[in-house]
Amino acid sequence: MFVYLDMGWMDHPFPVNNFEIRNQEQIAVIRSLGLERLRYSPDKSSPDLSQPPPVTANVSTPVARTESPKAAEARLRREMLAGQHSSLLACERQFGLAAQTFKQVAETIHAQPLLARDQTQALIQGFLAGVLGEEEAAIRLLSEKAGEKTSLHSINVTVISLLLGKSLQLSKPQMLELGIGALLHDIGKIELPDRLRWQDEQYSTGERQLYQGHVLHGVNLARKMELSPSAMLLIAQHHEHIDGTGYPSAIHGEKMSPLSSIVALANRYDNLCNPGNPALAITPHEALSQVFTQNKAQFHAPTMTAFIRMMGVYPPGSVVQLTDERYALVVAVNSARPLKPRVVIHNSEIPRDDALVINLEHEPQLGIRRSLKPLQLPKAAYDYLSPRKRLCYFFERGMELPAPGAAL
Repeated sequence: MFVYLDMGWMDHPFPVNNFEIRNQEQIAVIRSLGLERLRYSPDKSSPDLSQPPPVTANVSTPVARTESPKAAEARLRREMLAGQHSSLLACERQFGLAAQTFKQVAETIHAQPLLARDQTQALIQGFLAGVLGEEEAAIRLLSEKAGEKTSLHSINVTVISLLLGKSLQLSKPQMLELGIGALLHDIGKIELPDRLRWQDEQYSTGERQLYQGHVLHGVNLARKMELSPSAMLLIAQHHEHIDGTGYPSAIHGEKMSPLSSIVALANRYDNLCNPGNPALAITPHEALSQVFTQNKAQFHAPTMTAFIRMMGVYPPGSVVQLTDERYALVVAVNSARPLKPRVVIHNSEIPRDDALVINLEHEPQLGIRRSLKPLQLPKAAYDYLSPRKRLCYFFERGMELPAPGAAL
């Protein structure tokens, strides 16, 4: 059954508020939540295809008794793809609103710093109350079509940080502080010339010092906004590393706040995937690999472990080439087997709305050979899979196809 939990995002342990129940443990958890009623969607629930549908009184929805397993699999694929498209449009609207709010904060912060603080807090409360928990696809942050680059990066870091905070089981007050600090972590850049707002390896020593000064500018603006000490410390430490190689204070692990560790990691990851110069962007898989292999000592180990588990080796939105040379788009992370995510496969003989969705966990002979940048795809595969040129972050509810679909 596909069920809806009519409660706040932070009031239950599930990653989303609506999902398909797949095991007895989930039922036990739901029973422990104290809900008097539970809503469910017959249309989104997966029928048991091994048994004839039961005859149920007072059900107005007609039951298709003659649907074959193959037809049911195709229908479920269409419904999942349509749901993804609908969620994408909804998240684009939410992302646009968030980018607009961030722009308002930047415009009012000097003249009305307390108003800017209230706008920031309202935006984060909105994320916590609905944006992060209510969408059927759970989270999709789109970094295209809306807002300026600065807004895109700040919102990316905010959503990734909040996802990671929830996986680390932070309290509600901590989540609010984390969100406020993450959204404003780079606010000091508004004091810099436009050409210095994005880190560049070609900077002179003087230019690099000016760029790094955005941290102090951000702390000063946070004081004017009368942010909490926790949020202010997060802004001050978002470029620090636990091994002492960060800036501006080169502090070590014991002096770095847990919230700062989260934002520092999210900030590094997004800067690799979505740098100021798009030509320097690397794939999500490459970014995770680089952070883990080259920068591991810079980040808090439990935070890094939770981040890798959450994002997967191939994060959703990754474009990959399979071992049989076909191109595919990763749509869901498999936390138990991170090298075997669920993918949508390019096949010109199948209409895009009926695209083949494969759970690589069920395909022992098939795997991922390499990750690609979207623009490395052949045009036909690019048009079919419709990947975003810039990275999308999203976490699907991982709808399982019924047992007969395992051979897809």
